[in-house]
Amino acid sequence: MKLLLGWKLAIAVAVRGAVGLEYPDCINGPLANSTVCDVTASPADRAAALVKLMSVAEKLDNLVDMAKGVPRLGLPPYAWWSEALHGVALSPGVTFNFTGIHFSNATSFANTITLAAAFDDDLVYQVASAISTEARAFANAGLAGLDYWSPNVNPYKDPRWGRGHEVRDPALFTTTIITGQGVTENLDQTPGEDPVRIKGYAKAFLTGLEGDGPARKVIATCKHYAAYDLERWQGVTRHDFNAVVSLQDLVEYYLPPFETCARDVNVGSIMCSYNAVNGTPACANTYLMDDILRKHWNWTAHNNYVTSDCNAIQNFLPSLHNFSQTPAEAAAAALNAGTDTICEVPGWPPYTDVAGAYRQGLVSEAVIDRALHRLYEGLVRVGYFDPPTSASPAASYRSLGASDVSTLEHQALAFQSAADGLVLLKNVNGTLPLRDVIPFPPVTLTGRPVAIIGHWAAPNAHVLGGYSGVPPYLLSPLHGAELLQLNYTYAAGPPVAAAAAAAAPDAPDGWTAPALAAAGAADVILYFGGTDLSVASEDRDRDSLAWPPAQLSLVEALASLGKPLVVAQLGDQLDDAPLLANPNVSAVLWAGYPGQAGGLVALYAILGLAAPAGRLPVTQYAADYARRVDMTDMRLRPDPAPRPADGRGAAPRRDRPAGESSAAAAAAPFPGRTYRWLPPSSPLSTLPFGFGLHYTRFRARLGVFPTLSFTTASLLAGCANSTAYPYPDLCPFPVTVSVWVSNLAAPQDPGGGVTSDYVALVFAAGEYGPRPYPVKTLVGYKRLRAIGPGQTQAAVVDIKLGDLARVDTNGNRILYPGRYKFVLDVGQDGNGVDEVEFDVTGDEVVLDVWPQPRAQP
Repeated sequence: MKLLLGWKLAIAVAVRGAVGLEYPDCINGPLANSTVCDVTASPADRAAALVKLMSVAEKLDNLVDMAKGVPRLGLPPYAWWSEALHGVALSPGVTFNFTGIHFSNATSFANTITLAAAFDDDLVYQVASAISTEARAFANAGLAGLDYWSPNVNPYKDPRWGRGHEVRDPALFTTTIITGQGVTENLDQTPGEDPVRIKGYAKAFLTGLEGDGPARKVIATCKHYAAYDLERWQGVTRHDFNAVVSLQDLVEYYLPPFETCARDVNVGSIMCSYNAVNGTPACANTYLMDDILRKHWNWTAHNNYVTSDCNAIQNFLPSLHNFSQTPAEAAAAALNAGTDTICEVPGWPPYTDVAGAYRQGLVSEAVIDRALHRLYEGLVRVGYFDPPTSASPAASYRSLGASDVSTLEHQALAFQSAADGLVLLKNVNGTLPLRDVIPFPPVTLTGRPVAIIGHWAAPNAHVLGGYSGVPPYLLSPLHGAELLQLNYTYAAGPPVAAAAAAAAPDAPDGWTAPALAAAGAADVILYFGGTDLSVASEDRDRDSLAWPPAQLSLVEALASLGKPLVVAQLGDQLDDAPLLANPNVSAVLWAGYPGQAGGLVALYAILGLAAPAGRLPVTQYAADYARRVDMTDMRLRPDPAPRPADGRGAAPRRDRPAGESSAAAAAAPFPGRTYRWLPPSSPLSTLPFGFGLHYTRFRARLGVFPTLSFTTASLLAGCANSTAYPYPDLCPFPVTVSVWVSNLAAPQDPGGGVTSDYVALVFAAGEYGPRPYPVKTLVGYKRLRAIGPGQTQAAVVDIKLGDLARVDTNGNRILYPGRYKFVLDVGQDGNGVDEVEFDVTGDEVVLDVWPQPRAQP
């Protein structure tokens, strides 16, 4: 049985120890007079000069993530594995100071899926910039590296995916395992199911993390390239899964975020994934790694590098992908295809045989040199070889230190990142915010007793999500209740791990009676529940989309009391249909994985001290969706055809237990994936992508268009021969698309009305391009802030022609003539609240000619 990667990472840190950073001595060391230490030389020449000094044996020692360096040259060891998805995180390249004050913690912001729900790229940029500031401070203290394996930009197309919010179970990787201390482990997340949202998030995050100055602040890594969204499901694992993807779906859905990373932002690094794509492992796939990544997207300007995911090259062997017969052949296949550094985990043999690949003539010294040139040029560009007193732009980052970590500004930003990602899913008769409160401080419910129930209510490290470090604090709802001096009683409710067992007739129930007792003595019931990392995580996909049975039974029992009942849902999306349909469930608020202050933020929102305005970054599917669709099915469009064979070429299993994809689903029509192909009226969609309510009433309208007719040529005319738009798909829509949003509450309303943000989502719809036509497609978004009662704000939504275009079966992105429609927002019925139609005439225009696949070597 395979170990979970959480254990593998724990073993990596425990066995080798976290390897922090030692800068080369470019003043007095052996390299001081080498070109690599000459800040006036080009980065490429500096890297080449270093590689030229190495022997072949020394070169081979530095092609894996735990690079040994070259002692005789004064080149220190370097760990190419640091994490910073939503804050500096425990990893082989990062350690915390558990014996002192400085560097004992780092700010833990809301995890990606929650931050993405804010639909505010300026906020994403601020968060990423704060993370890289703290990362550089850790590096300067010798506690972290200069490259970080963030962000995860894989589209979250299947709600069962364990890394859609990407988690490793804290029980599997804790500082207890590594240091004897008791904090949390790691996880990461994606920004949701929509490529346009992910592209915006990725661009903002990368600009903040790498910096927008003349030198990189740190090296970011976009992962996992490509078509990766399965961990371990029904006997198929990411280590042996072959993602069979049509060229149309690959170009239209799975690759756009990576195009933004590589072509548009020039990210420093990309990670290739565990899975195979159409028969070839991703890390050996020359079509992905060379034809598309380096040639078509021109990802060559800074000689950037590719890292493998950890132990992905071992997956090439006969027991998994059966692509290579020996470890040496596997290493050669990866290096020759363009993988530049290979991540290994000790205790997980066979190791990658880089030396054997060279000795057997399977990989040339020129390929080895190419990889090392890329790796060391990356380090040159972040100032690794720059003396701290030099005048190089990167040297300025060497001054960052302990005073730049966990600052008050970063703590406030962490709070905002959680608050802005809250999504209100139900609010009967304006139950929320609880209005009879005295403005802070202190806040009370005028002495009325409150029951606070649920496993998420107490301090819980799971609130961080994964890929986490050591936060300065964890603020739970109970902390908030104490801080705000609420008159409350607390009951723990069922643990998530008890969900399956509690469904059994003879399962012990030690939670219902205490919860009902607490609720019976209260006027208001607050339930904090949902999933956690024990349900879905890295190497662990979900089977069910339903609420854990023990929790749902308890919520229904609490609702039967007839008192105001607010459900705050943390963790993954669940099928909320039972809660939405229950008239005695007054409100439902989703918080995801909100970070170090998340529990407090959720309580503050319930009390009206924060107004939720986030939107779902994913579709909330009905529980039956898991029975209808296999995770191994990579299709997106609805299809009446039976389900194809799974990704390994085997027939679909017929022995799935109830509640999972079944043999009956094999003959059923494929319903489609994501909001683009599954209409909100479908019984398989409980809540649509983009859904979110507010504490006030808004009226949103699109601005008036000066013209409602265009030609394909006129749409592109403003970008002809423009250096500002080197690629036609980046050309902006030539007419300003504005939104006008009014807060219909009045200052004289009870409570004075509510000031709230509003996220404007603009979709395109219409019957143009190849059939079938999507229901609609997100083309732009904008968060308007602090719209007061009676106020109106306007904003411009940026829309690019490439996002209006469609992709044909050959992967070409084409601007088609036809009747288009801009649709604003997602109303309570799942439909838009305003729309405008316009015609596009003329010839089809190909914005991007896609390279066609060729035979893999």
